[in-house]
Amino acid sequence: MRIPAVAGTFYPSDPTVLRSQISQCFREGPGEPCGCSGRRAVSAVLSPHAGYLCSGACAAHSFRSIAEDGLPEAYIVIGPDHYGVPYESVMCSEEYVTPFGRCEVHEDIAMRLRELIPDDVRAHTREHSVEVEVPFIQYIDPKAKIVPIIMGRQSMRSAERLAQSVKAACSGHDVVIIASSDLVHYVPKPYADEMDSMFMDAVASGDVSSVYRLVEKERLSVCGYGPIAVAMMLSGGRIEVLDRTDSFESIGYDRNSVVGYGSAVMYKS
Repeated sequence: MRIPAVAGTFYPSDPTVLRSQISQCFREGPGEPCGCSGRRAVSAVLSPHAGYLCSGACAAHSFRSIAEDGLPEAYIVIGPDHYGVPYESVMCSEEYVTPFGRCEVHEDIAMRLRELIPDDVRAHTREHSVEVEVPFIQYIDPKAKIVPIIMGRQSMRSAERLAQSVKAACSGHDVVIIASSDLVHYVPKPYADEMDSMFMDAVASGDVSSVYRLVEKERLSVCGYGPIAVAMMLSGGRIEVLDRTDSFESIGYDRNSVVGYGSAVMYKS
């Protein structure tokens, strides 16, 4: 099993306190989910992965969209690598443990996917980008099953390869992709506002090439543009930006060195 690395720092380690904080994220953000349409039109979401005090209210927008649309059979959680794992992409077939308990891996999808990409729990040991999404998933879906993936390389070709592998492994299953990413990092707020707006507009356009052109041209420090690209490639429908904020707006920390956060929902074609 994969033991939590950032419980007690990015989010509370006590399950009662954690549930209260996630509920507060919804109340301060979009509000608690209100019913379920059962449409299952959502194919993917973008959700930030900072500490919950910083980005939890922003993330709640994405998870409310899933809860109100209808719960899938499995959640494919794709996050960027922050520690230098020696893989282009790497999955984890062992269950993730959080203060809410064990979150099981979807066995059939994982079995198929491990034939296509490496499977190594050690590569997931320190990484927070997938972990911080899991308690939110468990909050809206206590019986959730996940497939965690870390992207070590985020070129367009790497994103295309991972998208092809995920599509093949998920064939015949009802899934939602969760692309875990923050936006620009440690820059003055006016610059963050401009660049994050441009980046989210590029995401909303549905044009993966425009996302890569912008990242390369402006040298953007968006940490998870690869997972976002994979989600876009696997969606094909309308993309709606739900929220955009930053660490100064959420916790009032250092206007000259903010981290940006965004949430978006992607629909099936």
